[in-house]
Amino acid sequence: MLGGGLARGLVRKAVAASVAAGAGLVATIALGATIFYALDYFLYPLAAAAITCLLFAVAAGAVAMSFVRRGEELDEEDEDEPVGLGQRAYVLFRQRPMLGTVAALAGGWIFLRNPALATMVAAAFTERSHGARRRR
Repeated sequence: MLGGGLARGLVRKAVAASVAAGAGLVATIALGATIFYALDYFLYPLAAAAITCLLFAVAAGAVAMSFVRRGEELDEEDEDEPVGLGQRAYVLFRQRPMLGTVAALAGGWIFLRNPALATMVAAAFTERSHGARRRR
């Protein structure tokens, strides 16, 4: 078996998520039917259906925009302080691709001229951090 407790916990979470999604779907359909039948008392059925559809489209758009805005805020927080040299290089390439390309070409030229420097940089990138060691 795959990890025993880990697999069971993962299956339980998946079942709980699917039950919650199903309940949300049923609640949304029931709300839509309630709104439609409430509008049907005052309007023609076609107009009631159109207004109900418009109401749910506006609600879906508002939810989607709030998630997009939240995602952009999280992206901005992540880009504030790159920690390592690799992350700094990645941010440089994302924000200024021309400058990043020129820097990479210049770095490649320097490494071709001095292989010992390339070895030192490669060792620095592949070296593990000293704080992550376990004590025995």
